[in-house]
Amino acid sequence: MILNKETAIKTAELLLQIKAIKLEPQQPFTWASGWKSPIYCDNRIILSYPPIRNFVRENFARQIEELYGKPDVIAGVATGAIGIGMLVAEYMNLPFIYVRPEAKGHGRKNQIEGHLESGQTVVVIEDLISTGNSSLNAIKALQEANVTIKGLLAIFSYGFKISEDNFKKANIDLYTLSGYDHLIDTAVKSNYINASEAETLKSWRKDPSNWKP
Repeated sequence: MILNKETAIKTAELLLQIKAIKLEPQQPFTWASGWKSPIYCDNRIILSYPPIRNFVRENFARQIEELYGKPDVIAGVATGAIGIGMLVAEYMNLPFIYVRPEAKGHGRKNQIEGHLESGQTVVVIEDLISTGNSSLNAIKALQEANVTIKGLLAIFSYGFKISEDNFKKANIDLYTLSGYDHLIDTAVKSNYINASEAETLKSWRKDPSNWKP
């Protein structure tokens, strides 16, 4: 869900500006899953641009306070959201933890890194939502630690139906600073792509696993 349209448009503009999101309908990328895709997103690039990372952390903080007040803890999903999650926690003067995809196989064998107490309230930060599986895996680990998940906020979502269904099934609120529709509209208006390429991008999202360039 998008909370603020102006923030969604500005976030899309910034992600395109620094090439955190690349749109190449004519020369598709291949994801780790094997999917062919006309879009590639790496929001970790945001950390290299101080004004943009400040924009993201401040809008995250504003939306968290608007939605939930101040939680007890901010949690980042490893590895992509560790950096931005820590910035949000610092800005809000809150403790920070992060959640690994699985427990370490050595040492204390932690999946959750940082100090967390039973009964605390947690807002989870993510950099990108595709299917939502990795985010919900992190949330499951937090729930098993007996904390209350207020919701999850991400920088960007592809807006796949499967992700919406997954979060709904898990009964977890999902909010994003920007999303696929705002991105495509912004890219067309800025002449980053033309109308034909926009149609290709819209077609891909309908059935990404079977899409052929």
